[in-house]
Amino acid sequence: MKVGIVGATGYGGVELYRILSNHPHVDECIMYSSSEMDVPYSNSFPHLSDLSTHTLNKIDVEEIKKNVSVLFLATPPGVSRILSPQFLDSDVKIIDLSGDLRLKNKGEYEEWYKRPCVDEDVLEKAVYGLSELNKAEITKTNLLANPGCFPTATILGLAPVVEKKFVHEQSIIVDAKTGVSGAGRNASQATHFSETNENIKIYKVHEHQHIPEIEQALRSLNEAITCISFNTHLVPMTRGIMATIYASLTDTYSTEEILDLYKDYYANSPFVRIRKQNEFPSTKEVYGSNFCDIGVKVDERTGRITIVAVIDNLVKGAAGQAVQNFNLMNGFEEKTGLYFAPIYP
Repeated sequence: MKVGIVGATGYGGVELYRILSNHPHVDECIMYSSSEMDVPYSNSFPHLSDLSTHTLNKIDVEEIKKNVSVLFLATPPGVSRILSPQFLDSDVKIIDLSGDLRLKNKGEYEEWYKRPCVDEDVLEKAVYGLSELNKAEITKTNLLANPGCFPTATILGLAPVVEKKFVHEQSIIVDAKTGVSGAGRNASQATHFSETNENIKIYKVHEHQHIPEIEQALRSLNEAITCISFNTHLVPMTRGIMATIYASLTDTYSTEEILDLYKDYYANSPFVRIRKQNEFPSTKEVYGSNFCDIGVKVDERTGRITIVAVIDNLVKGAAGQAVQNFNLMNGFEEKTGLYFAPIYP
């Protein structure tokens, strides 16, 4: 089939191209951009010289409908609000990476994203694409909201203990760290080398737009979840997210019991890897891959649990997860085109 990528000149777009250009069920990737048109794709990414002969195309909805079966929207928030509804009367399947379709509450989106929301009838049709929790619905939808990077790591880290009520719902604290590529390709004072090198910065304190997305997903597993404490830090690396999560246990559980719970919970999730007791993952160990690695340990002294979840923010946190959903939406084996080893070191 032919697929389209809107936002092809961003980090998420080029990562989609890297994966989809080697996907056995994709015949062609058609690249769309609002910033550059009718120029070789390799102008934006010279590392693709001789690997890509594609030219960037303007975004023309009617032409896209004629040419592609699946359209990936690797765009900033606000773009999908305009584009997605225009495809609902067509056979084109939409996978939105922007965040515009993730929150079911329109007012909540407008409060946290500070921009107008798509109409509620579009939100109702969109399926949240965290395949480890929502696989059945993903296989039936034509409109998919790809999860955010921080929510992916946090939700996967918490899902087993939240759903089984092993932790007190109001005790959850998440300390998350990300590499600079999560901010996108456009330079800013906050992300240029002199500001980030040898520096760690907390940002959006208690105000990160991924907070309601995480709470919404956790509430679907356990309705007693109301709110969590969640903060993010920018660290001087290119890729990767580490979510270190703390919560108070509801009973006296051992680390062995918790590990058994996680292994059973993710037994049919090929991209979630549970570490051995006293072994914790690092971001380098999932670099360039679609894996989420999780380590857990009970603190018997305090009655709390520590959960560490790591992903590559551009793969499992964006493009890789989008391709995982692409596979499920089209009846392909979930791992197709994605089951490759992380880049190391």
